[in-house]
Amino acid sequence: MFEWSEEQQMIRDAVRQFVDKEIRPHVDELEHGDTPPYDILRKLFKTFGMDAMAKAGFEKTIAREKAGEKRPPREDGEGGGGMMMIPIIELCRVCPGMVTAMGVSMGLTASAIMSRGTTAQKERWAGELLTLEKVGAWAITEPDSGSDAFGSMKSTARRDGDEYLLNGSKTFITNGPYADTIVFICKLDEGNPPAERKVLSFVLDRGMPGLEQSPPLRKMGMHSSPTGQLFLNDVRVGRDRLIGETEEVPSGGREGAKDTFSMERSGVAAMSLGIIEECLELSVAYAKERVQFGQPIGQFQLIQDKLARMEVARLNVQNLVFRTIEMGAAGKGLSLAEASAMKLYSARAAMEVALEAVQLFGGNGYMSEFRVEQLARDAKVLQIYAGTDEIQITHIAKALLNA
Repeated sequence: MFEWSEEQQMIRDAVRQFVDKEIRPHVDELEHGDTPPYDILRKLFKTFGMDAMAKAGFEKTIAREKAGEKRPPREDGEGGGGMMMIPIIELCRVCPGMVTAMGVSMGLTASAIMSRGTTAQKERWAGELLTLEKVGAWAITEPDSGSDAFGSMKSTARRDGDEYLLNGSKTFITNGPYADTIVFICKLDEGNPPAERKVLSFVLDRGMPGLEQSPPLRKMGMHSSPTGQLFLNDVRVGRDRLIGETEEVPSGGREGAKDTFSMERSGVAAMSLGIIEECLELSVAYAKERVQFGQPIGQFQLIQDKLARMEVARLNVQNLVFRTIEMGAAGKGLSLAEASAMKLYSARAAMEVALEAVQLFGGNGYMSEFRVEQLARDAKVLQIYAGTDEIQITHIAKALLNA
């Protein structure tokens, strides 16, 4: 795949029209955190039938499981992968935070349940997450953990008869303030040292006794993506909320979290592409109309150098997105190292392009009236969440050295 097909371009144009009509006029409200993004995202899903497709696919999966059939490697083909990527790219041109909110809910949270949960658990929680009827949160990061998510994890589950008592706190949790369904990752405390404890995942519902969800936190960018904290004080759960209903591997523990990280990291490429495309388009238009020293600034070689480098970044990241779509169509997934390499390059490219766009706009680029300011703030977190640049480098290097 080296370019978007005619069908994919038609889908892209339709999504772009929706974004221009339904989202661009509300960017300020979303940016100030006054409007949670979920109703607009549900409207997007309904407009393009994405909710109906997700429901139909989910029901087919459940029917196969109940019949004891194995799920085929892939059915959606190249077009299906593009259909998922295109809305991500187009939303990120305008409001990247909406993609983070959507991706964590229907991507990370639902996938954690769909990949390792029982059929009953999938029916109970995943269907409504995949259609965005319910909002989901995937809770792994803690105040003292950061990149060392497992090693520094303090949240615990303790057996209490046939049930568990969950305790701990999580921070930087996307959708945390509004989540209806939460995948809570913790360690099983059997009185053994923390380093030897099993990692388990539980599914929680909003309003459970002992569960507190904070208001949205203030942050540098991605304001349209609500981020919060979770506090658990003796939250009592049954085994039916333990993903997979087993403490043994495979469950929703370390391997499940690593699979989720791979998916999240590969999605960053599509997000980066949207930011890069918008910054480049805005910069080209500004370079043509902004006059200094008696001519449009686009006539100056230093400005041309910036634009050329932005275009190189756009082509490279677009090719990474195309590769992801092709691999999906072939029934193949990215390894953790491959996903890390894709995230590392794409996130850095998005940040570099956004900062160059601010520089090209000069003083105007520093003003919120000119949208490159917002995109620069939003791009920065791509180098931090789903694993920092430094963590990506370690995954890539270890894969090379252990090959």
